[in-house]
Amino acid sequence: MGRAYQNRKESMAKTSDANARVYSKYSRKIYVSAKSGGTDPDANLELRSLLDEAKRSQVPAHVIKKAIDKADGGTGEDFDVARYEGYGPGNCMVIVDCLTDNPNRTFGDVRLCFTKTDCSIGTQGTVMHMFDHSAILMFAGDDEDAVLEALLEADVDVTDIESEDGNITVFTPHTEFHKAKQALQETYGDIDFQVSEIQFVPQTTVDITDEEDIARFDKFIDMLDELEDVQNIYHNALIQR
Repeated sequence: MGRAYQNRKESMAKTSDANARVYSKYSRKIYVSAKSGGTDPDANLELRSLLDEAKRSQVPAHVIKKAIDKADGGTGEDFDVARYEGYGPGNCMVIVDCLTDNPNRTFGDVRLCFTKTDCSIGTQGTVMHMFDHSAILMFAGDDEDAVLEALLEADVDVTDIESEDGNITVFTPHTEFHKAKQALQETYGDIDFQVSEIQFVPQTTVDITDEEDIARFDKFIDMLDELEDVQNIYHNALIQR
């Protein structure tokens, strides 16, 4: 599981270059979480995790504050979660997560990204079964046995745990995210999590070696990433340049 996750992170790194889009996406996620679960991070664990993630991504404090203030004021749009699935270049599998105030517009925009790159958008469940919906926690350490023991004592369902290059990575079902994070913090104190998020991790990867497929893949991802409604893109492509 860890290798598939790392492959996805590396191939998606280029989509985080445009800071303005990154800030906009975090602003929307923070606003939605604060509006639905409250603006107090101590009471809203999802918001607390989002704030930690935003800070790691160097989202400016004023962007975060504006999103929370907007939610606290009870004004602004209502956003719904929309998820689309299909097959991308090289027959890789793709999941696109969105937050939208206009589902018809968002579906049309996402579908256009598929069709313009000769890809195929499917119905719900088309590829979802080939991904694990996992919580991922990565932090500095080398004693995975001690970490595993701490999690098991807290009755956390651990899917996988790895120790590599001075870091420990814990994988659990997405429903165990907050429980696992709290257990680690109670055991080790104020942990500096390098990764603390919920992802769709592919069970298998597809090597893409054809130059035309690689070019189409880059265009496909760029088109999706430019859409304001798109929050996350998950795939099982392993690009071989």
